[in-house]
Amino acid sequence: MKNYFLLIVILLVFSCRNNTQTIQTVTGKISPEEIGKTLHHEHLLVDFVAADSINYDRWDKNEVVEKVLPYLFEIKNAGYSTLVDATPAFLGRDPLLLKMLSEQSGVQILTNTGLYGAYKIHLPKYFYEETAEELSQRWINEYKNSIEGTGVFPGFIKIAVDRAPLEDIHRKLVKAACLTHLQTGLTIMSHTGLAVPAFQQLEILKENGVHPSAFIWTHANNEKDYTKQIEAAKMGTWIAFDKFMPESKDEYIAFAKLMKKSGLLNKLLFSHDSGWFDPAKPGGGEIRGYMDIENFLIPALKENGFSQEDIDLLFIKNPAEAFTVKIRSI
Repeated sequence: MKNYFLLIVILLVFSCRNNTQTIQTVTGKISPEEIGKTLHHEHLLVDFVAADSINYDRWDKNEVVEKVLPYLFEIKNAGYSTLVDATPAFLGRDPLLLKMLSEQSGVQILTNTGLYGAYKIHLPKYFYEETAEELSQRWINEYKNSIEGTGVFPGFIKIAVDRAPLEDIHRKLVKAACLTHLQTGLTIMSHTGLAVPAFQQLEILKENGVHPSAFIWTHANNEKDYTKQIEAAKMGTWIAFDKFMPESKDEYIAFAKLMKKSGLLNKLLFSHDSGWFDPAKPGGGEIRGYMDIENFLIPALKENGFSQEDIDLLFIKNPAEAFTVKIRSI
C-alpha cells in the first residue's frame, strides 16, 4: 500500500511538470510570470531582398549588434523585459544574432517559425511545391529540433497574407499554421490588416479546429470599422495595434477606451513594429527605437483614466497569455 501511494505521488509530480506552461525565448524557456513588460511586435533586422537571394552573409552580426544593442539597453533601462522579434524566415530572421543580442542586452527575445506571404518574393521555391501538411512539418521540426540546428527554438508562428481577400497560397499558409499550432501550441501571429482577410483566416482556423485565441490579428489598426475588431475579440482573437507613432496617440487611446468599455481590454496588444536594421543600406540605415510607447502612449493612457492595473494588463499580462505555448483547440 505504501508503494502504491508513492507511485501516485510520483505520477502527480510528473504530470504537473509536463503541464507547466512556458514561453519560448531565444535563450530558453521561461514561465509566463517571467515575461515582464513586453513589446509584442518589433524587428531587429529585416532584409527585403527576395527569398532566392537572402543569406546570412549579407550582414555582419557584430556590426548589427553594435548598432542595435543601445536600443535594447534603452528599453531594458525603462523597465521592459521582453521584445518579440516578428522578422520571419527569408526576410532576415537570424536566430544566432537574436541570441547574441539577448545575451548581451539582458532583454528576453522571441523569434518565430513560418513564412511571409504578403509579398510573394519572400516565399521560397519549396513553398509552391509543398502541401500545407508538408510545410507544417518543416515548422514543427523547428519547434522540436531548433531552427537550422542552432539550438534556438521558435516561440510563435509568423505568417503574412495580403490585405485583399485570401488567395489560395495564403489559405495554404494559414492551414499550415493551424496544423503547426495543433502539434506545438505555438501562437499564430498573422500580418493581416483589414477585416476581410482577418475573418477569412478565422474561418480557416475554425475548419481546422483551432480556437481564435491562438490567433493574433496583426496590424488590426489598418481596419477603421472598429466593430470588426470588437467582433473578433469577442470570439477570442488577439487584436494587435502595432504601428504606434506619437502622431497616432489619439487613435490608440480611443481604441483602448472602446475595448475597455466592451470588456475586452484583455484581448488588446500594443507595439511599434519598429527597429529595422536593413543590410542593404549603409550601416544598416536609420533605426527607429522602441521608446515611443513608453514616452507618449503610456502617459496618455494614464491621463485618460487607465489605471496601472490596465497598463500592466496591456504590456505584461496580455503578452504573457498570448505567447504562452499551449494548444488552443475548439
